[in-house]
Amino acid sequence: MEKEKVNDDGKRDSENCLEFSEQFNQLELLETHGHLIPTGTQSLWVGNSDEDEEQDENNEEWYQLQEKKMEKDPGKLLLWAAEKNRLTTVRRLLSEKATDVNTRDEDEYTPLHRAAYSGHLDIVRELIAQGADVHAVTVDGWTPLHSACKWNNARVASFLLQHDADINAQTKGLLTPLHLAAGNRDSKDTLELLLMNRYIKPGLKNNLEETAFDIARKTSIYHYLFEIVEGCTNSSPPS
Repeated sequence: MEKEKVNDDGKRDSENCLEFSEQFNQLELLETHGHLIPTGTQSLWVGNSDEDEEQDENNEEWYQLQEKKMEKDPGKLLLWAAEKNRLTTVRRLLSEKATDVNTRDEDEYTPLHRAAYSGHLDIVRELIAQGADVHAVTVDGWTPLHSACKWNNARVASFLLQHDADINAQTKGLLTPLHLAAGNRDSKDTLELLLMNRYIKPGLKNNLEETAFDIARKTSIYHYLFEIVEGCTNSSPPS
């Protein structure tokens, strides 16, 4: 159901603006509708530039210095190492049983979540081999599969699905991994992976009553993939 119109002069009709439920989650809206935010604005953040940080992170001495700083907090170090693809550090911490493989940060992200959204397949493999929970959820209800699909990390998503990740898991905003993939302009690989899975339920709706296809039509040039697999989905046996 269309709730937003654009006048002839290109301005949005305020009388037909989007309506939100009381359970509306602003952060989750950004994940699927961030493309609607005007571009060209400048950040007021006065910290180091991305270029400076990238240069630092290419320096092995920098990594070792960061690890040394966090050595007395192995949980924090494991989360960081999983995100930064520090496989040797991850293996050392887990072999020493210095911290739980499912340790969490303040938003309830686990090392597996961080490795998944960063696309580090070797870290994901190691964490799952050491007992990481593929069903762990963040404060917003995100699973590691949500994290992988948001950033088009198809190889990680495929591995998670092979290890019993729920392809139709919904966040607190009722977003599925497919919703998040549909909201990414560069998500062809992940969309293909999800849509060709026999257990996918593409008709699930988020809190705004949108299916993943509804989002893809506004966001992605790959929305045609939904039409290609139409009739091949929802073929899972009845539960």
